[in-house]
Amino acid sequence: MADHTSAAVEQEKQSAGQVDVSQDGDGVVGNATKEHGFDTRETSSTTSDSNNPQRNEPQMGNDNGRSDEEPTTFIDRVLSRVISRASGDPGPPPDGGSMAWLQCLACHLVVANTWGSVTSFGVFQSYYTDTLDRSASDISWIGSLATFLLFFVGTLTGRLTDAGYFRLIFATGTFLLLLGIFTTSLAVTYWQVMLSQGLSMGLGNGFLFCPIIVVLSSYFAKRRALAVGIGACGGAVGGIIYPLMVRQLLPQIGFPWTVRAIGLIQLITMGVANIIAKPRLKPRKAGPLIELSAFKELEYTFYAIGAFLNFLGLYFPYFYLTAYSREELNPPLTYTSSLNLLLLLNGVSIIGRLLPNYLADRVGLVNVFIPTSLIASILIFGWIGVRTPSALYGWSVLYGIASAGIQSLFPAALSSLTTDLQRLGVRIGMIFTIVSFATLTGPPIAGAIISSGAGYPGAQVFAGSSIALGCGFLCLAKVARMRRTGDGWRGKV
Repeated sequence: MADHTSAAVEQEKQSAGQVDVSQDGDGVVGNATKEHGFDTRETSSTTSDSNNPQRNEPQMGNDNGRSDEEPTTFIDRVLSRVISRASGDPGPPPDGGSMAWLQCLACHLVVANTWGSVTSFGVFQSYYTDTLDRSASDISWIGSLATFLLFFVGTLTGRLTDAGYFRLIFATGTFLLLLGIFTTSLAVTYWQVMLSQGLSMGLGNGFLFCPIIVVLSSYFAKRRALAVGIGACGGAVGGIIYPLMVRQLLPQIGFPWTVRAIGLIQLITMGVANIIAKPRLKPRKAGPLIELSAFKELEYTFYAIGAFLNFLGLYFPYFYLTAYSREELNPPLTYTSSLNLLLLLNGVSIIGRLLPNYLADRVGLVNVFIPTSLIASILIFGWIGVRTPSALYGWSVLYGIASAGIQSLFPAALSSLTTDLQRLGVRIGMIFTIVSFATLTGPPIAGAIISSGAGYPGAQVFAGSSIALGCGFLCLAKVARMRRTGDGWRGKV
């Protein structure tokens, strides 16, 4: 009896002393274990148990309600970290923690200075039309160029972010943004404004926006939509602060010093963003600048088309709302009063950037994007009948919420269509580049329609139809994902 017992004990020791590293091709597990002197008998015993039919029983968890497969001892947790670092795998997104939320703050500051200036362009649209002696369509090309470049360089900056050049790109974007805003304060002609506010600030926006979205998305999974929504609220903050500064300072200190005051705020906030922004993923040096194979996925292709059409009509109200209030209302608003509409439009967008994203984490990003797009389309068609100041104030509240939902859901939903985080920058950047042509041409087309004799109703039909058609392609993207995964209409997409 004693002999049998001794033999069994000896066999257990031999089993415990064997560590299976066959799944680690470079021997990282074995090397890390030997180098740090960890006792692997406990983890090896688990492997041995899984191979023993008598011990391979269903395990529902331990007394603390934790799964038995999770690291439960100090050595298990330390060993897991050593192996993760040795293999270069950063592990799954933390979905929280101080560093993750600092990236959310960095994104908030970046969006305040990029999208905040884009959605505030209506202030400059009215001012430039009066002072530069150019048509509204000509002036809108300045804002459209800045918005176009914000998206267009996404393919380049997204791939460079994947390759590990985030710091260089981010610093370059900050420099171009500040160069543009301070040279705008010196501009006195149309082409000077085009080069400074349109080209330089636009390039700066593009070098900042896509990379920070890629970095933020890599820190979150389950709460990604909410995190992106909080970051996107920066657009509302910038969209309130900058028009308010123009309204208060322009009559007192003039245009040059008003713009310099805006530049000072951007200098401080972007300095903070450069300090706290930190990429989490390891660089992916190899790989193409453009991943055309992504368009073989129907949901990705349909989503790209849907996003393009949504953004083709989305920014028409942001550029022309103040002009509409002074030309089409009865009684018309003054220039100062018309700026209140833009403040309201941007202020309520905080709701539109948070509420839809909060719901999206629970029911699916595309599932929330579709009705949000539909509502925005209906509202623009309804804008045709708005003829009084009180009605326009009410309309601005509703459209501010719906349009902000589209702006914040767009990048979050795009990141959800990418399962490989190492390719997140490329796939986000490609659709950013596609959407850039919509933001470049949308407002000028609307301005040309207004000048052609069709007036504001013609431009409103154009914008509303574009968003409605984009909503249809978002539905096709959902159907394509359903067919690929086998989920029904209630599936989380």
